[in-house]
Amino acid sequence: MIIIPARLASTRFPQKVLADIGGLPMVVRTAKAVAHLDRVVVAADDEIIISTCQAYGIEAMMTSTTHKSGTDRINECANILGLGDDELIINVQADEPFIEAEVVESLIKKLKMLQENNEPFIMGSCFNAINAESAQDPNLVKVVLDDANNAIYFSRACIPYNRSGGATYFGHIGIYGFSKKSLKEFCNLSDAPIEDIEKLEQLRAIYHQKKITMVKVASTGFGIDTPEDLKRAIEIFL
Repeated sequence: MIIIPARLASTRFPQKVLADIGGLPMVVRTAKAVAHLDRVVVAADDEIIISTCQAYGIEAMMTSTTHKSGTDRINECANILGLGDDELIINVQADEPFIEAEVVESLIKKLKMLQENNEPFIMGSCFNAINAESAQDPNLVKVVLDDANNAIYFSRACIPYNRSGGATYFGHIGIYGFSKKSLKEFCNLSDAPIEDIEKLEQLRAIYHQKKITMVKVASTGFGIDTPEDLKRAIEIFL
């Protein structure tokens, strides 16, 4: 099950999910990129998003306008849909129109392995290698990993600090996967101070000592965080 949380009133870039990219609204292009993999539902906070998606044959439903995070939004959507505890739910961000199907498939494969191993908490995401210049961009979230590729920390800052030279940087790709049971558990956790400081909701899991399994992928896709990102995206289709 793939759920795409879509919020119209984005604080940093209002209505960006409806921005035109190569003749399609951003959220629609994102949904179509993964629609062949599984059922896709857009969880929206505004009827404009729903009507836009439906006009392109994309399933969409209304969720609360007061959710603090996209994960809370997909949790509500999963509850409305009546999904079982073992259902795997992939959260693809609406501002990832260039998400590759292979990335989503890699995450699903890893989550299934966690289920087979009877892991008590199933949450995963993806990362790729980035260069030192990209690591300086606060809009590109970085992740530091342990020796089993579990996330130690995420930050908008350039981590790790390259004091001794030769640092390797990993960029976080905006996709998450949960079992329905673990999604509910995540949303019931109390907010974490580091989550509010960095404005990165995944830090809530780490703060509460929950494991986030990270999958290394090869990806050239990028999220649309700024008007400059949108301009870059549009130029790809010119």
